[in-house]
Amino acid sequence: MKNKKYKEKYSKKVKKKPIKDKKKTDKKWVLIISIISFFISLFFSFIGETVIPNSHILISTILVFSFIFLGIIFDMIGIAVTVADINTFNSMATKKVRGAKTAVKLIKNAHKVSSFCNDVIGDICGIVSGSTGLSIAIVISKEFNISLLLVTLLITAFIASLTIGGKALGKSIAMNRSNIILFNFVKVISIFYKK
Repeated sequence: MKNKKYKEKYSKKVKKKPIKDKKKTDKKWVLIISIISFFISLFFSFIGETVIPNSHILISTILVFSFIFLGIIFDMIGIAVTVADINTFNSMATKKVRGAKTAVKLIKNAHKVSSFCNDVIGDICGIVSGSTGLSIAIVISKEFNISLLLVTLLITAFIASLTIGGKALGKSIAMNRSNIILFNFVKVISIFYKK
């Protein structure tokens, strides 16, 4: 009897927060991230479509590797923010360590940071590196008179394996060294980020 009365009394006092606010925030975030994705994708695609067809094959290859590397790095940052220990950065913030407060903010908004790093930057880099690879395949096919289908298949498979392998390695590193990765990332951000 006492337990029932206690549960009834306790359940009346505890009120659940309305879900409407969260849904509004999520809709707003989805809209913002979609607009950001559009412009970042437009910028990367512009580089991929204008610079690569008119540049030397070595420069095009460097650009492809840059896109792959950028995707892997941002994937690692997205994982690191999700896994990082907030208590470590809270104690660093009390000692006024540069970038610690920014790290705490990132961890508190880990779902948004992860979405931006993994989905926006990571996926866009994957798409652009694929389309850039196609441009390289066309140049190689014309220069060396090789079948376009064969060159495209080989380059696409190489880019995919490098991206997937790099992200798999990056994720395991990010899981084990999340605090170090996040701390180094916020040190870079703190150069540009002003309150």
